[in-house]
Amino acid sequence: MVVHMTQEIDFQSLREKSDWVWRETLKIHQALPSTRIASSLSAVDIYVVLYYADILRYNPKNPFWPERDRFIISKGHGSISMYPILADLDFFDPAELGRVGRHKTFLGAIPDPLIPGYETINGSLGQGLGVGAGMALALRNKGINRNVFVLVGDGELYEGAVWEAIMFAAHHCLGNLNLIIDANKVSMLNYCREIIDLSPIERRLKSFGWQVFSADGHKLEELHRNLFQMQNDTSLRKKPKVLVAQTKKGHGVPRLE
Repeated sequence: MVVHMTQEIDFQSLREKSDWVWRETLKIHQALPSTRIASSLSAVDIYVVLYYADILRYNPKNPFWPERDRFIISKGHGSISMYPILADLDFFDPAELGRVGRHKTFLGAIPDPLIPGYETINGSLGQGLGVGAGMALALRNKGINRNVFVLVGDGELYEGAVWEAIMFAAHHCLGNLNLIIDANKVSMLNYCREIIDLSPIERRLKSFGWQVFSADGHKLEELHRNLFQMQNDTSLRKKPKVLVAQTKKGHGVPRLE
């Protein structure tokens, strides 16, 4: 099935926005060095495409608007880049960015569920996909035609709860569930290939009954093309979908990369 975009995307402007978010993320880390900067930088382009390129449906003035799409950031520690995005979109006062990590602010080193725009925060890795699968099933049972997106890191795939959710979603044919893997190839302990090598992850996920997409996680056009198809192609509604986004941890900072 051919999927037509609802609007023309200005990818040059989108790249400028992504570069701005990248710079703002570094400023936040400078102000609060305990933030997980490398994990956040690998996902900047993913966040930007979701929020600025006609993918997610949201309402900054009503973060829990019933008609919204749901976005679960399972690798919560790696989402500091969301702070400038949410402020820029008026989920909260941009002045809060200047108070990161200080007393009486909700913007800390690890995101808190009090932050407008966050659905939930999963303190233990591996929980986000299960939450998203539950949301997707509930939305479908209520007849609400909205999508659920979940972002996980590739190191997070070592958690058994992730694979329980993968099996659950496939069994229940949750076509409104969209998983994004920030495949930056490095976990806290070592390179992923040295811990448990899951490659080729695309083939493994396909064998579990998922529809699999792949993209360069730093090419905005590729990200948008795949995410837009996952969201809008009606022929894909019988299975859950996953986008494996190949990224670099610490993207844009050579010493971190």
